[in-house]
Amino acid sequence: MAWYSKYLSIYEKPFSEVSDEVIWSTRERLAAMQSDNPLVSIVVIAYNEGKRLAACLWSLSELQTSYPIEILGVNNNSKDDTEEVYKALGVRYFNETKKSPGFARQCGLDHSRGKYHFFIDADTFYPPHYVDIMMQTLEKPGISCVGGFWSYYPDNNHSAFGLWIFEFIRDTFLYIQHFKRPELCIRGMTFAFNAEYARKEKIRTDIRRGEDGSLALSLKKYGRIAFVYNRKARPVTGYGTLGTGSLFSSLLYRARVQLKGITRIFFKKEKYEDSEDNLIKQSPN
Repeated sequence: MAWYSKYLSIYEKPFSEVSDEVIWSTRERLAAMQSDNPLVSIVVIAYNEGKRLAACLWSLSELQTSYPIEILGVNNNSKDDTEEVYKALGVRYFNETKKSPGFARQCGLDHSRGKYHFFIDADTFYPPHYVDIMMQTLEKPGISCVGGFWSYYPDNNHSAFGLWIFEFIRDTFLYIQHFKRPELCIRGMTFAFNAEYARKEKIRTDIRRGEDGSLALSLKKYGRIAFVYNRKARPVTGYGTLGTGSLFSSLLYRARVQLKGITRIFFKKEKYEDSEDNLIKQSPN
């Protein structure tokens, strides 16, 4: 049985259907983990994640770490019961009314206290040794931030074998790409960094996506972007980023996108142009 199987028992279910036993045991473990002087901040951002957030927090409550940590949340202007889930599980959280991952992540950074900061996505499960394995690399001299790979859970529409092929091809591409353009391999669900550096740079809030890679790019002046390939540090997530099509169609789409100017991955780049559709239009005062 996969390590995350029990979390799937409540994933995508209304919070009202989560048992009192799961709620209270998760709440107690989370409370016991909170340090008054954290070295590591684990920050969960959530937008309309009422059916997934509890499973994520359940997985975080079972982290096995030797580091003093804090776990806090950001409710990014949700219209469902996301805020109630944070309350019920006793997680200290903040409401960010400006909607976008950048605003949510900046809110989390502004309120966190740890020297090291972990981005956490509310629709994702994290294995028990995730923090310690990532920290083994992040604490090394000359490292400013750390990324990793991630997996999807098999279901009726996605076979384990199909997912293995999809992830093998994707991971191979990301591995090759990371030598010259590591910032393009960073994903917010599995990204940790030195918060002291990030507070000097800030997180971009004017784009709809890519705030994670943009931050990684800005952190390169402080140290190298490193990657962790240990499968014991591989989170498991849902299918929001894959769309509604099949794995094959998703793979073909990504292949077509990446094959355009594929030679670019063999050359470093220090500045990227923003596409118009990715910019957040600022409302006039």
